Amino acid sequence: MKFSESWLREWVNPSVNREELAHQITMAGLEVDGIEPVAADFSGVIVGEVVECGQHPDADKLRVTKINVGGEELIDIVCGAANCRLGLKVAVAMVGAVLPGDFKIKKAKLRGQPSFGMLCSFGELGVDIESDGIIELPLDAPIGQDVREYLDLNDAVIDVDLTANRADCLGMAGLAREVGVLNRQAVTEPTWEAVEASIDDAVTVDIQAEQECGRYLGRVIKNVNVKAETPLWMQEKLRRSGIRSIDPIVDITNYVLIEFGQPMHAFDLAKLDGGIQVRKPNGEEKLTLLDGNEITIPEDMLIIADQVKPLALAGVFGGEHSGVTTETTDIVLECAYFAPLAILGKARRIGLHTDASHRFERGVDPELQHKVMDRASRLVLEICGGEAGPVVEAKSEENLPKPVQIVLRRSKLDKTLGHHIEDGEVKEILERLGFAVEVSEGQWNVTTATYRFDMAIEEDLIEEVARIYGYNNIPNIAPVAQLSMSDHKESNINIKRVRSMLVARGFQEAVTYSFVDPKQQELVHPGAEAMILPNPISVEMSAMRLSMFTGLLTAVGYNQSRQQNRVRLFETGLRFVPNESAESGVSQQPMLAAVIAGNQNDEHWTMESKTVDFFDLKGDLEAVIGLTVADAEFSFRAATHPALHPGQCAEILRDDRVIGIIGTVHPSLEKPFGLNGKTIIFELELDALLHANLPLAQTVSKFPANRRDIAIVVDDAVAANDVVKLIRKVGENQLVGINLFDVYRGKGVEEGKKSLAIALLLQDNARTLEEKEIAEMVDVVVSALKDEFNASLRD
Repeated sequence: MKFSESWLREWVNPSVNREELAHQITMAGLEVDGIEPVAADFSGVIVGEVVECGQHPDADKLRVTKINVGGEELIDIVCGAANCRLGLKVAVAMVGAVLPGDFKIKKAKLRGQPSFGMLCSFGELGVDIESDGIIELPLDAPIGQDVREYLDLNDAVIDVDLTANRADCLGMAGLAREVGVLNRQAVTEPTWEAVEASIDDAVTVDIQAEQECGRYLGRVIKNVNVKAETPLWMQEKLRRSGIRSIDPIVDITNYVLIEFGQPMHAFDLAKLDGGIQVRKPNGEEKLTLLDGNEITIPEDMLIIADQVKPLALAGVFGGEHSGVTTETTDIVLECAYFAPLAILGKARRIGLHTDASHRFERGVDPELQHKVMDRASRLVLEICGGEAGPVVEAKSEENLPKPVQIVLRRSKLDKTLGHHIEDGEVKEILERLGFAVEVSEGQWNVTTATYRFDMAIEEDLIEEVARIYGYNNIPNIAPVAQLSMSDHKESNINIKRVRSMLVARGFQEAVTYSFVDPKQQELVHPGAEAMILPNPISVEMSAMRLSMFTGLLTAVGYNQSRQQNRVRLFETGLRFVPNESAESGVSQQPMLAAVIAGNQNDEHWTMESKTVDFFDLKGDLEAVIGLTVADAEFSFRAATHPALHPGQCAEILRDDRVIGIIGTVHPSLEKPFGLNGKTIIFELELDALLHANLPLAQTVSKFPANRRDIAIVVDDAVAANDVVKLIRKVGENQLVGINLFDVYRGKGVEEGKKSLAIALLLQDNARTLEEKEIAEMVDVVVSALKDEFNASLRD
């Protein structure tokens, strides 16, 4: 529900600022979703009066005016608004005024005529009101007064997200009552002179569905002027509550809806055939609603009808043929109490959700109808004139909700809250909420208010006491626990997740010795210095490993010599690199390594037998990298390594820092390690892998995505990853996906070059991209590729 802060402060004005007020409301369980100013920032705009208005001598659409702003001299202003006329009260931006967008008003000449200011529209002041031309202020607006002050534009709209049980706050009266309770202040309700009947005209009311409708009031008001203008103050209060002004009768019913939370409706008396009935449909009755849609009324829906036809869906929506129009002179105001279960879900079944159904579904105070009928009657008479008849009431007393009797025990209150609140304060809180309280030994006997439909059991009262007392005022007492939680960062990946990922992809974990044969390690890392143990277990275990390669390759050879045709191993552990700056003379780095050899898959009659290749292990590595939620930070770059096959070796980088190596084992190492066929291996720094980016929720676009495929020809030496990175760099926010789906060399592509087929996925969160924008974006990408890589589009 949206409401105006200044309107709320007319009811109750606590000595807290806007932010503190919003915080109070949120902490009381009525969550504030947002606070928006009712107008943009501007200054120097005052109320003026048009005392002269003539046609511009050199422009058909301009007028030359003289404006009285309360000074000794009139001000000349040239205006282009069609509604500018003599005697109009207007909003005048004086020279030196600053309008929204830091637009400063200066002296000017328009087609040769001097202009010392500007007559403003609502839009130019940053006020969200649809209007043609300049602002037309009421004729009693005081000349010279600041417009911000006159229109109360320093106000703000506060949007409160109410839970379904707090229907009592779906009106200004309920919100003010809540704020008053929180600040121990009295609420000042608006006052008006009660409306006495001046004519005898009345409409009969017959409630035929008493369980669904406990009370129904009707009142005839004749000779109303529906063409009267709704007062600006009412229009503004409605606008700031999210309701647009329609006509004075509808505006008045909407106003009391927002003011007291009680829906109302008005019928054209001339369109009624006899008295009003509240009943269920008779057969398949049809009704054309106010929005022009004709429906067949469901048999279990409650309707308002006359003696001949349906008039409205009770508590949901009015009918078109009985509604108030510009030709209406006599009206019937109706105000009722409908049981929540009689309205619940009915509107949604026919595709509607109205302000009235929203409130009736949750519950409306059954004692509110007479007050609201009188309030609306007085407003109609003041704004539209007319003569009011008597209020006709039909009710079923046994079907009206009664206040609930609840016992609140001291022991239960203390046990639930874990805190003792003094007896007097508990009683005061309950009474401030509008409940009747009787104190007895160790308990309070509480009679709830009729507007609190959510009060049913003892726990409801406990929640109310805690809420008003203030959750922040209840001390935090930590529970006693013997165990301490582990200290870890949410962004760190648990090594168990990496292990589980590799096991799920068919790997088995190996644990090899950190001591290796120095001769074998020399084959893998020729010329590299290693830490030699002074007292080794054996000569074959006398060197500390420089990488995981030596142990894993030995394990592969061991398994293959025992007829294992498919080997997939991984290992985590330390490597030991001599480092003089380290305290122990050696750096110990946690590493992750994996190796595959033999067949891609276990033997199966539906699968072709294939040997593993470089991209099989690269795919497994990329799956592990995916745990980081930071794929874009990782890349691969062609490299060389003495233990790996030339042309089938790549460095692994994260943020352009080399963290590992992947490649096919060099054929010269197959015999020394007892390998049988192609073997692919990788190793990377574990610490560089285990840091993940926390997932960030992003808006999912509701607009269609567009795919454009391009095929570019580049030199063979150009890495596809570099091409993709450049496209991502030059692409705008609408470029949401890049996919390299084909690499081609052969007929049609000259020797020494290759064709890369790339899919570009374009999408915007705010709108549907036009074909021209898509083409321009693709051209930008192609142009960048041409400049960077001398790329050309393939014919």
